[in-house]
Amino acid sequence: MAEEQGTARRTATLLAIDAGQTGIKTRLISADGRSIEALFPGILTDRPLPPQLAEVVASVGGSPDTVTFGVSGLTDADAEASALLSHPALAGVRRVVVTHDSVTSFLGVLGDRQGAVVAAGTGVVTLGVGPAHSTRVDGWGYIMGDAGSGYWIGRAALDAVMRAHDGRGPATSLTAVVRDRWPDLETAYVSLQASEDRVRTVASFAAATARLAAAGDDVATAICREAGRELALAATTALRVTDAPGDAAVGAVGGVFGSELVRTAFEVAVRAERPDVRFVPPAGTGLDGAVSLAGLSARHPLRERFADLRR
Repeated sequence: MAEEQGTARRTATLLAIDAGQTGIKTRLISADGRSIEALFPGILTDRPLPPQLAEVVASVGGSPDTVTFGVSGLTDADAEASALLSHPALAGVRRVVVTHDSVTSFLGVLGDRQGAVVAAGTGVVTLGVGPAHSTRVDGWGYIMGDAGSGYWIGRAALDAVMRAHDGRGPATSLTAVVRDRWPDLETAYVSLQASEDRVRTVASFAAATARLAAAGDDVATAICREAGRELALAATTALRVTDAPGDAAVGAVGGVFGSELVRTAFEVAVRAERPDVRFVPPAGTGLDGAVSLAGLSARHPLRERFADLRR
C-alpha cells in the first residue's frame, strides 16, 4: 500500500478539493487513474480562505499539475484563484480552478442535466441551471441567509427553548438538550456569544431537533417542516429564474435532508409549485463535482461561475 501511494503521488495530475464548513475532502488522482482521498477539518469562513486552502494542498502533497477547488463561503473566485496560484504551497501547480461549492455540489449531483440542487448542511446554497444560464439562490451566510440550513434549524431550536423558558412559547423537549450543554439557560447566550465556534455549536442542535421531531415533539416538528419549506422555496426560485423545463431534475444533498420530516416537507412544497419535476438521487458527491471542474466545457452555463487560471 505504501508503495502504491508513493507511485500515485509521484504521478499525480489532479488534486480536487471540496471545502465545506464541516470538513474538507480531497482526492489526488494519478496519471493512471488511481486516487487517494483524505479528510481535513472544515474551513472557517470568517477568516481568509487562501491560507487555509493552501495548507491543505501542502498537506496532501503529490505535486499535482492542476488543483480544483469547490469552496464554501467563496465571494470572489478570481481573487482567490490568483492568491492561490501565487502561494508558495502551490509553486509547482500549473492550473488552478476555483468556484463556490454550490457549483461542485451541482455537478456532483446532476452532472450536465438542467435543474436545481439544494445543498443543506451547516449552511445552505442552491444552484439552478437552465438552457443558457445558471443562478445561485441563498448561501448568504448565517447572518443574512442560509434559510433551512443546519444553523437555521439550530438557531430556531435555541429560540424556541428560550421562549419556553420565559413563558413566550410552548414547552418543548428541546429544553433538556440545550440544558445538557448549558445547565443555566439564562447565561447560555453569554457563553455562546463568546465562543469562537458558535456557528457550528448552533448548527449542532439541528440533529437533536430532527430526532425529537421524529419522536413527536410539536415544536421540533414545526421547525423541521418550516426548514423544508424554506429549502423548497430556494429550489423553485432557482428553476424559475433559469427557465428550467417543467420536468427538470431536482437534487437535495447534505445532512439536513437526513431528516425525513425535512425531506418530505421539501418535496411536497416543491411539487405544489412544480408538479412535473423529477427528484433524483445524487449521481456523485461534491468531491466528484470538484474533479469534473477540470474538464467542464467552455460553453457550459456554469463556466460563468468559476475562475480558471494557468501559469
